[in-house]
Amino acid sequence: MLGRFRRFARSIGWSRIAGLAVLAALVFLRFADPVPVQTLRHIAFDTFQRIKPRPYTPQPVVIVDIDEASLRAYGQWPWSRTRLAQLVENLTRYGTAATAFDIVFAEEDRLSPDLFAKDNPSLSTRVKTELSALPSSDETFAAAIAAGRVVLGETSVRSRRDANEDGRKPVAVPNAMLGPDKLDFLRNFETVVQNIPVIEKAASGYGLFTVLPDADGVFRRVGLAMKAEGQMRLFLAMELLRVATGGSAFAIKTNEAGIEGIVLGRQLVRTGAHGDVWPWFSKSRPERFVSAKDVLEFAAPVDALRGKLVLVGTSAIGLEDYRAIPLGELMAGVEIQAQVLEGVLSDQLLVRPNYADIAEIALLIVAGLIVIAVLPMLSAKMAILVSGSVLFALVAGSWLAFDQYRILLDPSIMLAMLMVLMASFSYIAEERQRQQIRGAFSQYVSPKLVDQLADEPDGLQLGGVKRDLTVLFSDIRNFTGISESYKEHPEDLTILMNRLLTDLSDGILEYDGTIDKFMGDAVMAFWNAPLDHDDHAYSACKAALKMVVDVAAFDATIQQEFRERAEAGEEEAVGCPTIGIGIGINTGECIVGNMGSHSRFDYTALGDTVNLGSRLEGQSKPYGILIVIGSNTAELVRKRLAVIEIDLIRVKGKTEPEHIFGLVGDEGMLATPKFTDLARHNADMLRAYRKQDWDTATASLELIRECDDVLGLNLDDYTFIYETRIAEFSSNPPGQAWDGVYSATSK
Repeated sequence: MLGRFRRFARSIGWSRIAGLAVLAALVFLRFADPVPVQTLRHIAFDTFQRIKPRPYTPQPVVIVDIDEASLRAYGQWPWSRTRLAQLVENLTRYGTAATAFDIVFAEEDRLSPDLFAKDNPSLSTRVKTELSALPSSDETFAAAIAAGRVVLGETSVRSRRDANEDGRKPVAVPNAMLGPDKLDFLRNFETVVQNIPVIEKAASGYGLFTVLPDADGVFRRVGLAMKAEGQMRLFLAMELLRVATGGSAFAIKTNEAGIEGIVLGRQLVRTGAHGDVWPWFSKSRPERFVSAKDVLEFAAPVDALRGKLVLVGTSAIGLEDYRAIPLGELMAGVEIQAQVLEGVLSDQLLVRPNYADIAEIALLIVAGLIVIAVLPMLSAKMAILVSGSVLFALVAGSWLAFDQYRILLDPSIMLAMLMVLMASFSYIAEERQRQQIRGAFSQYVSPKLVDQLADEPDGLQLGGVKRDLTVLFSDIRNFTGISESYKEHPEDLTILMNRLLTDLSDGILEYDGTIDKFMGDAVMAFWNAPLDHDDHAYSACKAALKMVVDVAAFDATIQQEFRERAEAGEEEAVGCPTIGIGIGINTGECIVGNMGSHSRFDYTALGDTVNLGSRLEGQSKPYGILIVIGSNTAELVRKRLAVIEIDLIRVKGKTEPEHIFGLVGDEGMLATPKFTDLARHNADMLRAYRKQDWDTATASLELIRECDDVLGLNLDDYTFIYETRIAEFSSNPPGQAWDGVYSATSK
């Protein structure tokens, strides 16, 4: 099967296979549509709006602005409801079509005479009585609202703690549904902040002014229809339009893809599948605003307000009602309401059709397949030219859809695809120029070294540099016995060793190691050269754990092959000894570089660290622990991998003792409670052993065996060594001068 795939890949080209893989990944990414992909798309849409913002054309929409001049004239916000009543009464006298407050009045007016009397106990009884007899400012405000066509704003809340405490449900607004029941597509707010009852009852309508930003904090879309605590709600600007056009029921038009639009005054306003629209923003314009101060003083021109849809809100900096919009600027929330209303009235909203996602994915697939088919056949310059042309066509098409039809189509993911494919093509072109170096060195050094030498041919020089390395040595156990099993077929032994060394090499290379050399059945490798590797000790240990697993699997395969040969009647198939491995790992300073003669040299490492690593591998056999590591390596990995101290020994050829450790498992083993017990008992045993407390050490050995029975680490040889030593020392104490060091007699 693998051979067929390779032949197929050669027939169509590995570059096309890579291109198809990239294309498949991009298609999957577009389907998943994570936040980074959305952000790329939004950046493209924002760029279009910044290049061409909506031209401002006057519409019957006015913002009565509680601006800085109003606050200077009438004091800080919030104002008394009596003053707001005067504002509403004046707007009614101006002959406005309807008024909407981009404000929620969720609490009673603290400046109302009756509340002022309650909040000031130091007032005389007579003054309190006179104040309590005055009309409530909330009732005065409600009366002014009832006398006109006024819409009150509501907003969503972060949690139920912020909602109304009286348990009131939102007042129903008349509505209908045209089409299948797809209301679940609408954004739903479980809790909303409502106005106090006395004001709420007087209003002609209720709209949500909640606008949610995208992940980057920019406000690009608004929901024209939403659900609030089970009740249908329009966006505040849309509710204002509904009330101004007679207050009849609005309708939600649906189709199988979700929400198609809302119907107001027999006119369909198309929306996205979730009931939202993309406003086409224009720059902030002073023509939209009338100061609340001028309305209160009847100083505003009559024509500026008569017959207009009025939104009452604030642009005062101190009230912080500003939002980031696609034009790259901040805009008052009430002006966003006005822009949505202008877009609806002038039919100038942007359109993101229901079919946009599918169309973009289809275009991505088609354009990608064309590029993948054509690029490998072209020269590098022509490939770049063609890629640039396709990219230009895609971006231009997206721009024309926006410019001519106000349709938003995403060019960004196609841009990413082409950038990746262009980079891939450049890589392939460069690879052709490096084939000579790759062919000469790929059989002798690690793939990463080949890449470095291909990039920097000057690196082919004799000499070395000092670096901290982690060195690994491995050796096959009982290789002589294995060889005897193949004495009738020595060529099969070569095949077996090639297979085994391939598995060992794969483990090293998977964790970014450099294979120094093969020495018969032994392998030497190191990490952190020629390329930097910040976590080289950990990677070496992970590679060693994988090598142990791979050798066990390899042994099972070989034993099965011998059984099958024996069952087939092959007389020489007498069985193969168990294939095992021992590994030593050490970390420290080495000399590494190209060493040898001018005609033949190897990239290798030298030094005391390397020598000790080789000696540590030799200690894996007597202690029965497959991976033995030095103290420097243990210090770097013991918090992430299962490590136990083995001994304090003086290896052959060295005078200074070395603490040696056993690597017995990965992160999963380290997290096992029973391993925690084992490590504790092992530390207790070594402590007692070095203090010549033989009884305590013996008791700890029994506890180690109990833990090992559960964990299956096969520590029998390890415990037997200490059991034997303790028995000997009990009979022949080493004396007070004993330092606990064991001198190894073998390499």
